[in-house]
Amino acid sequence: MVDVTVVGAGVIGAACAEALSAAGLRVLVVDRADPACGTTAAGEGNVLLSDKPPGPELELARVSRALWPELLAHLGASAEWEPKGGIVVATTDAGAAALAATASGQRESGVDAVALAPDQVADMEPLLTKHITAAMHYPEDAQLQPVLATVALLTAVRQRGGEVRSGEAAVGVVTKGGAVAGVRTERETVPCPIVVNACGPWSAAFARAAGAPIDVLPRRGMILVTAPLPQSVRHKVYDADYVGAVASGDADLQTSTVVESTQAGTVLIGSSRQRVGFDDTIRVDVVTELARKAVALFPFLADVPVMRAYGGFRPYSPDHLPVIGEDPRLPGLWHATGHEGAGIGLAPATGRLLADLVLSRPPSVDPRPFRVDRPAVIAA
Repeated sequence: MVDVTVVGAGVIGAACAEALSAAGLRVLVVDRADPACGTTAAGEGNVLLSDKPPGPELELARVSRALWPELLAHLGASAEWEPKGGIVVATTDAGAAALAATASGQRESGVDAVALAPDQVADMEPLLTKHITAAMHYPEDAQLQPVLATVALLTAVRQRGGEVRSGEAAVGVVTKGGAVAGVRTERETVPCPIVVNACGPWSAAFARAAGAPIDVLPRRGMILVTAPLPQSVRHKVYDADYVGAVASGDADLQTSTVVESTQAGTVLIGSSRQRVGFDDTIRVDVVTELARKAVALFPFLADVPVMRAYGGFRPYSPDHLPVIGEDPRLPGLWHATGHEGAGIGLAPATGRLLADLVLSRPPSVDPRPFRVDRPAVIAA
């Protein structure tokens, strides 16, 4: 007997499944493809507080930042967890003022944000451009390998008696008495009283199929990967305009400079945001803009070969907040989506909050800002 079916085996679905199975529920996870092969595989593995202004998403991020190392230790997985911290830099006077204002508000919310003098920046990132007007250190920023983390979460689900099915698309739900009674897949109907829509950028399609549409859109992003190097970038480093790009709802192309190393020695270069539906074309103009901005921040990258470029679709909600909770139009249908590019960092807290709500436990964070029945999310 299945208590919950989670539709989607990315990091958000995996975190929900892990939290529910840890609470003793029998969980089935279904995905039309392999686990972690969609949005999760296209992420950089960021666990960030630095890019979020004060508000509900920052509170969710703070809970997640505390949970990730505890959860990985409990699961016996490293997932390349690296609490290396982040440095946000401004390259204009206006950027410096905006960075200071953002950090001030974050500190009031409990975030550790430390202003750096020019000599401190040079000590921490010797290869960073000297043409900066301000810098802020965020010691709590971290990084992990998102596919490894997702696999660890799903392994725990299996070990507790749950099941993970790959290559089996969920196509809708069955109802009884106006509530969910099961999920329909390409192969069969699985009786269960709870279905969790964790389909990421494809959440809107599944919600429509279930008869409870939500407004979650795909937002395309691209990343460049260099050839392996000796350690050259010690923190996650990005330009202050990244925060504005994250918060923007503009459909047109936006790029901002994000540079960080991985444990494999490669350097990841981002980031771009563009609403182009599910068009997965690798665009030369986007790649060129990412490279140009990265070299401006780290001049040594001009001589470093790019090994590959990849992109993915992020689940974007119009008010920039995740959707976490039960759908009031169809009891038994739950949503965990809309995290856009922050899903890796927000996953543990999302799973914990969803489990809290399902089991009627006191929630770890205020669930009201993430409710399904808010005007930005409920689709006509």
